[in-house]
Amino acid sequence: MTAPIRIHPDNPKLFEFRGQPRILVCATEHYGAVMNRPFRYERYLADAAEKAQTLTRLFCLFREQQSSHNPYSTCKPESTDYISPYPRTGPGNAADGLPKYDLDQWNPEFFDRLHEFLTLASDYGIVVEVVILSNTYCEEVWALNPLKTGNNLGGVETIAWPEYITMRHPQTFARQRALVEKVVTEVHGYDNVLFEVCNEPTGLLPGIATSPPLEVVDAWQTELAKVIRETEARLPNRHLIAGQEAYKHDGTRQGSDKSFREMFFDVVNIHPLPNTVHAGVNYDLGQFMSKQLKLRALRDFCLSAYGERKPLNCDEDNAASRFKDFEGWTVHRKRAWTAVMCGSHYDYIDFSIWPGIETGTEESQRCIRTWMKHLSEFAHSFDLVRARPLTGWLKAPMTHTVESVFGVEGEDVAVYLADAREVDEPGAGEPLAEPVAFELPAGRFEMACFSPTSGLYSPWTEVEGGRVVRMVTPEFEDDLVARVRRRSCSETVGVK
Repeated sequence: MTAPIRIHPDNPKLFEFRGQPRILVCATEHYGAVMNRPFRYERYLADAAEKAQTLTRLFCLFREQQSSHNPYSTCKPESTDYISPYPRTGPGNAADGLPKYDLDQWNPEFFDRLHEFLTLASDYGIVVEVVILSNTYCEEVWALNPLKTGNNLGGVETIAWPEYITMRHPQTFARQRALVEKVVTEVHGYDNVLFEVCNEPTGLLPGIATSPPLEVVDAWQTELAKVIRETEARLPNRHLIAGQEAYKHDGTRQGSDKSFREMFFDVVNIHPLPNTVHAGVNYDLGQFMSKQLKLRALRDFCLSAYGERKPLNCDEDNAASRFKDFEGWTVHRKRAWTAVMCGSHYDYIDFSIWPGIETGTEESQRCIRTWMKHLSEFAHSFDLVRARPLTGWLKAPMTHTVESVFGVEGEDVAVYLADAREVDEPGAGEPLAEPVAFELPAGRFEMACFSPTSGLYSPWTEVEGGRVVRMVTPEFEDDLVARVRRRSCSETVGVK
């Protein structure tokens, strides 16, 4: 086996996977591929590979419920379709009417399916973030959890749901430790794996006395990360750990400084939310499932975080994911391009993927899934180890667009221009053209425009350097990329 995916030694904002620099970018199903029995992950992974997706995620111990703001997904299986790490043996029934879980045994079906998924993803060169535990959000979701008293044959305390992500209850915490150790041991041989201890760790729920302080949740995360490291100390490989510091459950503040500078994370996952704070600045990254674009704030947050040593992944972006239409997908295309062109990684939940339609709908194939392929292939065509976000590169102010500039200065630069107007704002989506100006060093260059929707370049034209170049872009709707490269840099590197 090759060494597991790691932070690139020559660029800490990138990954190195099988000897190649890698940006993690994907439109992924909602993480239930292993635990949802009818889901044909073979079809999903084949399509993800064809779409040049470099990441997917999976949950090990979680079930969710559908709501008006959280549509059906692979994380919401029928009880008869749910596969837990623990076998359902009874006697007696859990809250969903099926046999209780035996926490003293491991379920071979779950771990066989986990290995099959990871093996196939490895064959396709797709990295998998294995999310071991998750927030449980509310009493209704907690009621389905195998670790809740009444759903198993005993050996855990009766606890309030907010305390699930704390060390307050020794028996429950011991079961969580055991699961972490088991999962890490099972998957240690894969080079395409990184871990997350807990998805969306939150605390300080208003009006609930048992809701833990943020530092209590972070202590719990830290202790379980130690279990990962202690387990791997007995094994041949060390895998990256992604995650984020605990944040307030009501969304009033999501910090990031502790994640980047103090905690154990190798990779920082930030869920784009309002009131996301970095270095004392508050960024409004959009309301959950709102169709808000918030492109300027997203760009500025990613650029601010680029100054940190750890990679940033804009994780599980849900700004418009429940809107399975052209408008919602366009929001996410623009957010994805902006994040990647500002040196971040990006993970969007594609709710068009369900059991039975593992490659999405005909429309999502034509739109967001193909658009994400264009982004991945375009981004990986750069000399990524040397490429950087370039602030101040453009010399002319933009009118309706937000610009994100990325590349190797003086050699190969992409200017991503996106209409920053919200979907309900007058003029949004109407054709526009922008004047751009930039200074090139002496030499011969060539320039072309690239369409994020078609994946096609315009004809390349020669540009003489040693001066400020001024031009007006061709008319475009929503977004456009202008690429300028030195003639000797015309050969590009694709995803391998």
